[in-house]
Amino acid sequence: MEIPFERELNELNERLLTMGSLAEQAVHRALQAFQTRDADLATRVRDADSALDRLEVEVDERAIVLLAKAPLARDLRLVTMAMKISQNLERIGDEAAKIAKRARALAHEPPVRIEVDLDPLALEARSMLKASLDAFVQRNPDTARSLIPRDQAVDATHKAIREKLIAHMQQHPEAIPQCLEILTAAKCLERIADHATNIAEDVVYLCEATDIRHMPKPAAPPPSSVTS
Repeated sequence: MEIPFERELNELNERLLTMGSLAEQAVHRALQAFQTRDADLATRVRDADSALDRLEVEVDERAIVLLAKAPLARDLRLVTMAMKISQNLERIGDEAAKIAKRARALAHEPPVRIEVDLDPLALEARSMLKASLDAFVQRNPDTARSLIPRDQAVDATHKAIREKLIAHMQQHPEAIPQCLEILTAAKCLERIADHATNIAEDVVYLCEATDIRHMPKPAAPPPSSVTS
């Protein structure tokens, strides 16, 4: 018996929501592992990444089947955006796995005092991810639009962290291994914010059929402090 189109569409939507929940959980646990140098938790984050990989494949497979059924324009937008959103969520999972890998590496390094605080960057990246997923669940383009300028502030914060770490490495060569791990984690957070921005842009297109990806963005607020 053929499954009704609306039911298939709902199942596609449910898989996206599951992916969103798993992506948020992965970022949270990866950051927790990084902050506490918990190698066991970091390993669990890495192992859990396969669930996001599997769901991305399932979303793509279901979307292709639905596209063949010639849906209405609004449903067509959901199906095509589902494929793009699932790709961004899978990549967020990859970035979380990279942070977890850095946590495992730091767990075997001696502690070094480095006056760089990743918390503001981590909080903003997680906040943007949550806001983008909320915008998708609520089909709220205003929420989606409001978070897009925040990506510029994340970029500026990331740049300040990178510059501070480079300066520290120049002054303290013995801390280079630890600094490189922190630098990589900071880049992962910046990329998570990028993917959240992509999801927000997809939500605007889903709701309004307007492609805002390359439109000029409003000025961003100044970057957060990076010192502890």
